[in-house]
Amino acid sequence: MSTPVHDDPLSKERSHLAASRSALRAMREDVESLDITDVTANWVNAAVLESQIEQRIKALADLSETPLFFGRLDYLHAPGAEQAEGGEGERFYVGRRHVHDADGDPMVIDWRAPVSQPFYRASKKDPQDVSLRRRFGYTGGDLTAYEDEHLLDPAEAAATSRLLQQEIERPRVGPMRDIVATIQPEQDEIVRAGLAGSVCVQGGPGTGKTAVGLHRVAYLLYAHRERLARTGTLVIGPNRSFLHYIEQVLPALGELTVRQATVDDLVAHVEVRGTDEAATAVVKGDARMAEVLRRALYSHVTPPTEGVVVVRGSRRWRVPVHELEEIVRELLARDIRYGAAREALPQRVAHAVLVRMERAGEAPDDRVQNAVARNAAVKALVKSVWPQVDPARLVLRLLADADFLAEHAGGILTEDEQKAVLWAKPARSVKSAKWSPADAVLIDEATDLIERTHSLGHVVLDEAQDLSPMQYRAVGRRCTTGSVTVLGDLAQGTTPWATRSWAQALEHLGKGEAVVEELTAGFRVPTDVIAYASRLLPHIAPGLTPVASIRENPGFFDIRTAPDSVADVLAACRELLEREGSVGLIAADARVPELAAALAAAGIGHVGPGEETTHATRLTLVPASLAKGLEYDYVVLDEPRAVVDGEPDERTGLRRLYVALTRAVSGLIVTHATELPPQLT
Repeated sequence: MSTPVHDDPLSKERSHLAASRSALRAMREDVESLDITDVTANWVNAAVLESQIEQRIKALADLSETPLFFGRLDYLHAPGAEQAEGGEGERFYVGRRHVHDADGDPMVIDWRAPVSQPFYRASKKDPQDVSLRRRFGYTGGDLTAYEDEHLLDPAEAAATSRLLQQEIERPRVGPMRDIVATIQPEQDEIVRAGLAGSVCVQGGPGTGKTAVGLHRVAYLLYAHRERLARTGTLVIGPNRSFLHYIEQVLPALGELTVRQATVDDLVAHVEVRGTDEAATAVVKGDARMAEVLRRALYSHVTPPTEGVVVVRGSRRWRVPVHELEEIVRELLARDIRYGAAREALPQRVAHAVLVRMERAGEAPDDRVQNAVARNAAVKALVKSVWPQVDPARLVLRLLADADFLAEHAGGILTEDEQKAVLWAKPARSVKSAKWSPADAVLIDEATDLIERTHSLGHVVLDEAQDLSPMQYRAVGRRCTTGSVTVLGDLAQGTTPWATRSWAQALEHLGKGEAVVEELTAGFRVPTDVIAYASRLLPHIAPGLTPVASIRENPGFFDIRTAPDSVADVLAACRELLEREGSVGLIAADARVPELAAALAAAGIGHVGPGEETTHATRLTLVPASLAKGLEYDYVVLDEPRAVVDGEPDERTGLRRLYVALTRAVSGLIVTHATELPPQLT
């Protein structure tokens, strides 16, 4: 006997989904119909309000492929009334954004709301007043399944959610997805950590650290929207390909205003056209360079050699040299920015003049003090004692003038280190100089010594293990009055200056008090693949806890000797393209041109990292240097030995190989004509 439609739970849930979509459409139409003609005082207010309305309309978009809700919570009592006699339970649908009906009653609750938290945290040991947790399965945007967990039923065996596993293992094409439906308890604790505290997340491949950081931004914007609207938020990634890969996560969660940038974007004071040798970049990125720059900057301050005379009308007011010396000493001792001290100097001199005026019986006010500060004699004094300094010119002189560098790096850098940073052929001007990325960071440090860098409310720093100490300082000064979420994996550090400990990194950031959390449960990388890659850990990050995959599907894994290197790689790509999902071909940078030509000749369509894949073109050719942070359903890894040999030292090469080995979500084929690195065998 068939079940009546009105008694079929799946039909009821589909009806609620349809009603929720209609309600969301009505909410959007209400915003679109707003008439602001008579409610703004001027065109500026009108422009601001129009922008806010436009952002609200975008946030209320109904994405056909994105489910409005993914879970349901049935409470025993009304939240907040657990102790009430006869309290009646409530039911809440948990989704990516809040949706309400015409009467204002919620149809979907935002996943970030406190009432939604038990969806991620409740368990049989701690049900948190939840009697039933229901998860929904979707195909495209259509609700196709549900799965119930009765948290108060001791007879119900604890088992991994089938729908949760399916969502984690679902094939992917295109940019990174949000994980809002699959956040785990240990991840949720980090996501909902307070705004005041900074957090550092150490997580191996596939532990979801990037997703945790992005969802933390979304949560903080929900919980502290007004404050962060004033102070701003920023997500920092390692490169443009990575940022393109993650750029749709926050908009899918309804957050459209978060800026995304690389460290190079932050310090773009000059055009970068050059590169440094690894040894040179290491020295330039060392935190000791901050003191070298500070010494060089303040060497421009020279003690006054004579007093200053200010003429006002028929009177002459003289401030003696010893008093001027005391003013300069006090400003230097205050440890304020160079530029702020320079602005304070004429006011301090003017104050000394006003004291003399008052002693003579005059009654000068602030206008007189400001006029004295602008006096030609005072201006001349400031110019000679505390001159303006251009940060780029300061760095230019340090890198071009051996004597100037030796004067200020003495006792800080060795002679060999000084030789390493000096330009072989000094540039004549700031514009003609071939600045390197490390030089731009030095200029940013010098800029901050002169004028304070604007601080944001919250910064997320991803793939942080690859930053130099000076780069950490550049990020840290963007959140001096805010907090930071640091994400990374020490085992994936692939720069010669990669950090060796999070304690050191956090000190350079100025966030030594940050809490370090470790994620060790692997949701993305199959068991066989992560076990193989973890053979490298004792050689690249001794003491680091290996990732333990929780995937029920062991994945597809094969190591193949490839006598005809290129042909065998193409065959492996064709084989994996017959499966559903995205495919990445990762190779040493030097081999990419040859493989690209071979793919084109074989008629196998492909794109580069950061370019959008489609269902017709699902293969991405990835240089090993750009693989970090990316993921594909299936990966072909070409010539592991070439990946290792492509780096300046073996440890860095093995770390690069570890990254490349752990980009696969469902399967990995390793092809090699040369011997594998002994650390893998």
